[in-house]
Amino acid sequence: MAVLPDGRSMRERMLAGDPYLADDPELAEQSLRAMDLTDAFNATSARDPQERRRLLTELLGTIGEGTEIRPPLRVDYGSHIRVGARSFANFGLVALDVAPISIGDDVQIGSNVQLLTPTHPIDPEPRRAKWEAAKPITIGDNVWLGSGAIVLAGVTIGENTVVGAGAVVTRDLPANVVAVGNPARVVRTIEPGTTGASGTA
Repeated sequence: MAVLPDGRSMRERMLAGDPYLADDPELAEQSLRAMDLTDAFNATSARDPQERRRLLTELLGTIGEGTEIRPPLRVDYGSHIRVGARSFANFGLVALDVAPISIGDDVQIGSNVQLLTPTHPIDPEPRRAKWEAAKPITIGDNVWLGSGAIVLAGVTIGENTVVGAGAVVTRDLPANVVAVGNPARVVRTIEPGTTGASGTA
């Protein structure tokens, strides 16, 4: 385990959002553990939901009651991901949890969504030296992320918001809006309690 002059390990630096080296032995072992668990989860049968749930409970920081995640799933560590109750993630979720990823209750996640907390230096020299960092992602209750949506590091999405398929979310989105495009932009407000047109996941 590498320790810098400030006395912190690379893992402590990573969790604080400060630059760190991902090839640190402690982090490498945690990453391998996550790969073992995701490989096992991705190989489970749809006829064995109890085993899927057991593996997710071991892999993730927390997973709420009634939540379903369909394989394949890919994570960096898994332990930094918290998912609320009654949420659903379709096939192909990539959740790179170098920083914490928090997903609320009743969230709908379409296929091939990416939640990406890692960042890399703009300056070429520290990037060449393999320094990186991360910023957390927070997804509020009852959010719908359309298929192929990408949520970048440091983003918070407010409750009830809908992100269109293929959108790239580069900055925070408020509650109760629809956002589409690259970069994602708000195109309408949602009035809670009203019935609007349906979309496509």
